[in-house]
Amino acid sequence: MDRFVLDAVSTFDGLRDRLAANIARFERHPPAGAGLKAAAVAIAVTGDEGGRPCFFLTRRAPRLNSHSGQWALPGGRLDPGEDAIAAALREMEEEIGVRVGPESVLGLLDDYVTRSGYCMTPVVVWAGERVEATPSPDEVAQLFRIPLSETLADDFVEMLPIEGSCHPMIRLRIAGRQMHAPTAAVIYQFREVLLSGRHTRVADLLAPGWTAR
Repeated sequence: MDRFVLDAVSTFDGLRDRLAANIARFERHPPAGAGLKAAAVAIAVTGDEGGRPCFFLTRRAPRLNSHSGQWALPGGRLDPGEDAIAAALREMEEEIGVRVGPESVLGLLDDYVTRSGYCMTPVVVWAGERVEATPSPDEVAQLFRIPLSETLADDFVEMLPIEGSCHPMIRLRIAGRQMHAPTAAVIYQFREVLLSGRHTRVADLLAPGWTAR
């Protein structure tokens, strides 16, 4: 664990400027969405009751038609006429009741193409240190605030070899459970780019077949 980075993301002092500077230096890959359904997710930085910097993470409601019960960042498909930023902010308000304007967006990470045929654009958002969230029971079974420092743990990420592929499957250990791509890939790139300042790519990190459901 990088002690300097851990200390830097454990407090809000200068954190927004640090995150903004790191993503401003990041050269995003060209959009990968030709012929795919467009979607966006919000990686929204906030605080918890203890004052620790966190991001919002959900478990999707079991009654949903697709991806029910899976880990997810607030987000969904773009409506007609929307761009990724507008869609991510709208979905965040609809799913967890947190409303911010486009001035709160720090930047975009690389698109990730999912097994279910979506081109997912991650939008990094500064939601604010003290913000109340009201999850929609129709869409969200559980809402978590995951400390940024948790993503820096030595056992946070696993790269699992896949027989017959030169690309690994990514798995994260988060909130005491396991998480796979696509959400795991997005959070991993957020950690690498925003927290550690490393320009790590994730497009080739594989997701298990059941994530297509």
